[in-house]
Amino acid sequence: MNLAKTYVLATKNPHKLEELRSVLSDVGVELRSAFDFAELADVDEDADTLEGNALKKARYTFEMTNLPSVSDDTGLEVEALNGAPGVFSARYAGEKATYQDNVIKLLEELHQAEKKGFSSRKAQFRTVIALVSADGEWFFEGICAGEITHEQRGAKGFGYDPVFVPDGFDITFAEMSAEEKNRVSHRGKAVAKLKDFLKQ
Repeated sequence: MNLAKTYVLATKNPHKLEELRSVLSDVGVELRSAFDFAELADVDEDADTLEGNALKKARYTFEMTNLPSVSDDTGLEVEALNGAPGVFSARYAGEKATYQDNVIKLLEELHQAEKKGFSSRKAQFRTVIALVSADGEWFFEGICAGEITHEQRGAKGFGYDPVFVPDGFDITFAEMSAEEKNRVSHRGKAVAKLKDFLKQ
């Protein structure tokens, strides 16, 4: 694939945009977002897999902008909850749920699971990035294993960051600096694979 000068990140999430711009800052590409294209509508993330959602958003953005488009979908997969919330992570507590709503529901579900004898708090974040361009379609996956805390800790990051401690650490994602999180996070690993691909 030829390295384009401009890519579109198919999101209006400023946290994702900031993370990707930080990691891709030395590749020499301009990363625009859905904020820059008024004609882009929100895409229903109704696929039953992370791959399906990421590809759907990237294809739509490419069709609308004619620029190489990057999209991701991320799920938190918790062992004691049979992999939930998974593909429903962003709307675990309902379609209009806030990050806080989702975290509170997760902690309550784990509390109920423990009452039934499921003591494991093992979990993993999984991110799938889809890249769609005139040259083809590609996927890049990143996984970060860890466990869920009993209470929220830290004020940085977003989503489930205040209750997720990655393996090898004793602090949550929300207690880490952005640089430290990018080195070990699921999205950081997926973006690193995308970055290596773009550099080839």
